[in-house]
This record gives sequence, structure tokens and C-alpha cells, in this order.
Amino acid sequence: MSFRARRFERGIRAFVALFAVLLCAASAGAGPREQAKRIHDRLVGVPPSAARLDSMTALLSTGQHVDAIAAAQQAMTVPAFYRTALKNFITPWTNVERTVFADLNDYTATVIGIIRDDRPFTDVLTADLVYVGGPGTAPTGYAQEDNIHYEQLETLKVDLGNPARLVPTAQSSLPGSQITPADAAGVITTRAAGMAFFSGGTNRRMFRFTAINYLCRDLEQLKDVSRPADRIRQDVNRSPGGDSAVFHNECIGCHSGMDPMAGAFAFFQWDPDQLRTVFTRNQVQPKHLINANVFPGGYVTVDDRWDNFWREGPMSALGWRAAASGGFGPKSFGEEIVRSRAFSLCQVEKVFEHVCFKPPQTQNDADAIVQIADLFEAPNQNGVSYSMRSVFAEVAVYCMGQ
Repeated sequence: MSFRARRFERGIRAFVALFAVLLCAASAGAGPREQAKRIHDRLVGVPPSAARLDSMTALLSTGQHVDAIAAAQQAMTVPAFYRTALKNFITPWTNVERTVFADLNDYTATVIGIIRDDRPFTDVLTADLVYVGGPGTAPTGYAQEDNIHYEQLETLKVDLGNPARLVPTAQSSLPGSQITPADAAGVITTRAAGMAFFSGGTNRRMFRFTAINYLCRDLEQLKDVSRPADRIRQDVNRSPGGDSAVFHNECIGCHSGMDPMAGAFAFFQWDPDQLRTVFTRNQVQPKHLINANVFPGGYVTVDDRWDNFWREGPMSALGWRAAASGGFGPKSFGEEIVRSRAFSLCQVEKVFEHVCFKPPQTQNDADAIVQIADLFEAPNQNGVSYSMRSVFAEVAVYCMGQ
């Protein structure tokens, strides 16, 4: 048995033991029926039907972890889980304001579809994939220039949990697409992400919000002043306010890691006139070359090369495990993010806070997040690695007695 397999087996045993302890403790204050209702309410946001509550209660009454997970999976078959609970969970990832009060869009719908279909969640930043309404579901089809298709899906209260009503397709095959399968990178190359994160600025915003949403870290938490500055662009002042110490002690901490990573997006731009993301193959968008006179000796972007300088130094603790520490374009960049240990922990942490209504607070909470992240990376009962459905179920069961 490999080291990884032994580690996973130990993690399973530890988690089952932890579950048994928590189940016993929870049982003192809440019986199976109350626990079933709590799982359903927290996952779906609405009370269960009497029949569903009876079925979930029967499963929880066995005291077996596998049956508790099955009860949580039952809750996730309710349409409101996809149309409301998941939509509210994902929507803040899709906009700079991080507000839940935004329309359904191709970014949100694609994440919902990945979770519903139990696809590996690594697809979220790497796949040539977008979810659209099925044939005849909405009066208006997908368009590169507007969001009408998804607004209609929401207005019509389409059941996004129905595989016939929300269907996967290749981004590269959409009408008017400028990208190939090799260019597509999950939600990074959706229209909604382009409007939010490729508009204005210098495309550093796309890196920042990818880190927030999928590594659970903003730039301040990624600062490392020990990294080389040779990929920092010309628009960054090396002596802000006439003091070079500010650059070496502050600015370099973020820019030395962010700028080489953001190079992956050099060919992308949100066009406010066309109202769509524009991809210019082999042509660097002018925004990557602005303010060159601020520091002419800085890095000049010539292609969409990216490099991860954080594989060494303090940020190596994020657990980078992809095959290469550099590449070209957003797809390989997305692969770097999703293969990191930080990505796995981040997804569990987000679900934990969403389902348990609190951030992790105790050592038991911290241990559970690590163990569920181990399960997330390993194949589930359907043979799917990186299953977010499994994460939702495991977290709901962990918190059912709280």
C-alpha cells in the first residue's frame, strides 16, 4: 500500500472515530429526527417534506456514518438546493462586490452544474465547460454579449437540478466563441468572470479573486518579500513617495508573486462596447503594457507565460502539486491552483462556514476540515475525486448536532 493510500486510510479511520464521538454527543441533545431536519434546513434552506424527513430520520437512526451521508445526499435532491442554496453560495464569487444580490449567470450556473453532476471540482478552473439551459428551457439562447439567457432561467424558476434543464456544453463551441478547448479554463473564461475581473485595471484582478475564491486568501495573506522582482511589470513604482524601502518592504510582497501569475491572462480583455470578453491570440492586451514610464526597467509582457514564484518560500506551505510551476494561458494556470492543497482546504472551509453557519472555531472543527479535505481529494463511492457533493454531505453530517 502506498504512503498516500495509508494516509487516506488513517484519515478515514480517524474521521469515522470522530464522527462516532460527535454523534454520541449530539444524540444527548438531539434525536435522529431533529438531526435530519437540521441537515435538510442547513443544506436546502427550507424545511423537508414529511416523507423526506421520515426517510432521512430512518437513515440517521442506524447510527452509521454511511447512512448519515445518504441522508444528506437525499436532501440535495430537492430543487431548492440548486436554485436557491447553491446559487446564493456561489454568486459572491462572481463579482467584485462579493454580493449575493446578483443575477444568475454563466459562472454561477457552471459551478452549480459541476456540483449537481458530481464532476471533479477541478473542472471549475480548467475545463472547456459551461452550463446552459437545455433545449426549449428559455426563450433566448446563450449570447456572448448579454446575460439574458440566464436571467430568463432565473425568472422562469427553472429547476437547475434537472439534468435536462441545465446542460453542459463546451465553451469553445458556443456561438461567437474566440477560444479553443486549449484556451478554455472553466469559470475563468466565462462571460460573467470577464465582466467582473477582466474589465479595466491590468488583469491582476482576475488573479486576486481567483486566490480569494479558490485558495481562501487575499493578497495580504500571500505577501512574501523574499521573492525575486524580475517579473514585476513596468507600471509598479520602485520608489513610491521617493522611498525605495516601501517597495522592498511592501509592494514587492504581493507583486513579485501576483504579476508572474497574472501573465496567464495577457490575451484577455473585457470590451465595454461589445459587452463581452475579447481574446486576442498571441497579442498582448495593451493594459498589460500601460504606464511603462513608471519604471522602464520593469518586466515587459510579451506573451501569456505565467510562473509561480510562490512554490518556494513561505507560500510553499500552500502545497503546490501540479506537474509544472509555469506555463502559458489560463488553463494551465487553473491546473496549478486546483492541484494545490490550499484549494482542497479552501473548498471545505467555504462549505463549512455556509452549512454550519460559523467559521471553524475548535480543534475538532479544524481536524474535521483536514479530514474532509482528504476525502475530497480521494475517489468517493462513485469513483469521483474532488467531489463537492461529498463535501456538502460530510460537512452537513459533522454539524448536525450543533
